[in-house]
Amino acid sequence: MRDARPEGSPYPKADLTLRGLARLVDFTIAFALAQIYQLGPILAATYLLVADGLFQGQSVGKKVFGVRAVVVPRRAPAGYYESMLRNASFALVAVFWSVPLLWPVLFVAGVPIVAFEAYMIFTDRLGIRIGDIFADTQVVDAKVLAKGDVVATDLGAGVTPAPPPPSASASRAPQRAAA
Repeated sequence: MRDARPEGSPYPKADLTLRGLARLVDFTIAFALAQIYQLGPILAATYLLVADGLFQGQSVGKKVFGVRAVVVPRRAPAGYYESMLRNASFALVAVFWSVPLLWPVLFVAGVPIVAFEAYMIFTDRLGIRIGDIFADTQVVDAKVLAKGDVVATDLGAGVTPAPPPPSASASRAPQRAAA
């Protein structure tokens, strides 16, 4: 196993099946956008660039399959800036695919780019790829919290935080039976 982030991460590696299915959904959306006359290739590339910033670090595919791109140093969901950094290579490949004149470039450069990104995801212990290195991000399961993270609650919606666990001294006290 390689280690693209030697300093480590508080997050475990996301499920690769979920990541692959999420990417498939996003590529399908980009493919559909690319079919729009004249503006299609631009719309497809734009979608792939900003997709991870749409729903708090989740593209449509990531939202459907429950994974999220997180900026590791800040422990925050990826925004549009990070999304553009991490997905620039895929947007470029979408442009190669969408413009028939660029198909030779797609096979010479685009396919190897996508293949290398996939290789990185499979061989890195955290699933980090080149785009993640540029953006300092990691894809994680959306339900996973980093060690030490606190669950944020929306107090305005009437949600109250869970009570703290009982202390060690309280658990040693004899329990009185209810009458």
